[in-house]
Amino acid sequence: MKNDTNVDNQEDKNEKKFVFDEESCPVTATMQVLGGKWKAILINAIYHTSPARFGELKRSVKGITQSMLTQQLRELEEDGLISRKIYAEIPPRVEYTLTDFGLTLSPIMQSMANWGKEYRMKKQNA
Repeated sequence: MKNDTNVDNQEDKNEKKFVFDEESCPVTATMQVLGGKWKAILINAIYHTSPARFGELKRSVKGITQSMLTQQLRELEEDGLISRKIYAEIPPRVEYTLTDFGLTLSPIMQSMANWGKEYRMKKQNA
């Protein structure tokens, strides 16, 4: 048995070791879906205006280009967070809504909004 007097260097056999990497970290999995500049904004916009039409989203999400909006909506649809409904009308009408799985993000998004408000207030008062 190794005689080590530094408690910090002794290994506790009962201590659970955490390994954080891209494969196993659940926060990373969440951020891979929600990460980027636009996805959280789009989820929030669709949640508050559902059903949301493409043109409405383009007007209400400041600074997003049409091609970026299209790309982000496709990715959110592929991830199962939003659904896209196409109406056979002229001109064509497309509406976006959160799926049941997408709606499970509501408490997370609300927590993020509350944290963001606190953060902004803290920064303003600093």
